[in-house]
Amino acid sequence: MVKKAAKSLKYVYLGLMIFFLYIPIIYLIVFSFNDFGTGRRVSYTNIGAWKGFTLDNYANIFTGEAGKALILTLEIAAVSSVLATVLGTAAAIGIYAMKKRSRNLILNVSQLPMVNPDLVTGITFMMLFAFVNGLLVRLGVNQIGDVPKLIIAHVTFSVPYVIFSVMPRLRQSSGLLYEAAMDLGCSPSKALWKVVIPDIMPGISSGFIMALTMSLDDFVVSYFVSDLRSVLSVYIYSSARGTRGVNPALATVIFIPLVTLLLVVNLRRLAKEREYEIQNKKVKLKDKGGNLK
Repeated sequence: MVKKAAKSLKYVYLGLMIFFLYIPIIYLIVFSFNDFGTGRRVSYTNIGAWKGFTLDNYANIFTGEAGKALILTLEIAAVSSVLATVLGTAAAIGIYAMKKRSRNLILNVSQLPMVNPDLVTGITFMMLFAFVNGLLVRLGVNQIGDVPKLIIAHVTFSVPYVIFSVMPRLRQSSGLLYEAAMDLGCSPSKALWKVVIPDIMPGISSGFIMALTMSLDDFVVSYFVSDLRSVLSVYIYSSARGTRGVNPALATVIFIPLVTLLLVVNLRRLAKEREYEIQNKKVKLKDKGGNLK
């Protein structure tokens, strides 16, 4: 009886956690179809007032300053996530090939940006770019622009998440596949592309989604790193705190594709793991002579 009550309480707790985590997102999606009146912008004065269904919030999403902020944010997120995925995957493969002591040391160091407060990271990048731009001015060279600074910063704090996603997949992968490819005549680079990369692709996909999500979600680092105020997170913050308000469809348009992509990758990973389990069961059922028991 006690065990059943504890099990029921566990599910109730899980349900409440999911409810409190996702109810604001559902609320945002619902109110993105609300007619907020003048300018169709949500602010603290009309956030809870339903004034009728409309699609104007989505029809005007790519117009004006908000549209420019959305497009620029998507461009920065796409470029930074691809670069972070390439660098993080290469770093994870290199770290995995190290000896145990060196590997643990590098892994601990690489995970520091993940636990470092965003405020400290943003101020650190701001000071770094100020120093570099000052040095470039003295040398008579053009300063680093706002967009390159944002891309560099986003790549830097996204790489550890890619490493964190790829490393478990490398541990699950068998090193015998790489050696077998080499024995069959593949060069090291060809064996890497034909064997290792496809085998760890679920981890790479998860790392890419994580990097993309981190870039789209970032506010603090973008606020301190760049003087550019047309990045979506900074634009939403300044608009929500001001008199203009912000279009709730902006956040919904970013959220839905990310969730869809995340579901596709996770379902694909689960299907592949189930396929591996079926193959392992078939192997266990075979005897030494190759016949099924």
